[in-house]
Amino acid sequence: MGKGSNVQKAQAARERNQKKMGKSHEERQAATAKARLDATAYMCKICRQTFMVNAKLSLLYLHVTAKHDDKKDSPVECFDSLADFDPADPDGKNKAKSAAAAGPVKPKKSAKKKDDDLSSLLDAGLTVSKKKGKK
Repeated sequence: MGKGSNVQKAQAARERNQKKMGKSHEERQAATAKARLDATAYMCKICRQTFMVNAKLSLLYLHVTAKHDDKKDSPVECFDSLADFDPADPDGKNKAKSAAAAGPVKPKKSAKKKDDDLSSLLDAGLTVSKKKGKK
């Protein structure tokens, strides 16, 4: 019975020591390579300026208009990813709205029926009164 606990203690000690040592050489190289790729995800073809992987298309278009004003009519010459970019709609919100509008629209239920019922009751001679509380 004592062997089981010693095996568990040894395994826990190995895991603790691995955490203290940190990443292996291969893991560090892979992380460095990924960081380099992320940092240079977008590169301007003209001036070779790099942008991070999380840069929005509006930022890339801003670079084109600020640095390469003569290319703002054809921003694809700087960045391939600006092929379908619309400067009038930089966040692409209108595309989503138009796609949603193209789908079938369900008619909303109106409260008109409820009003009709109430008015027909009042027309019939019934009155709406407040309940008097008991004292």
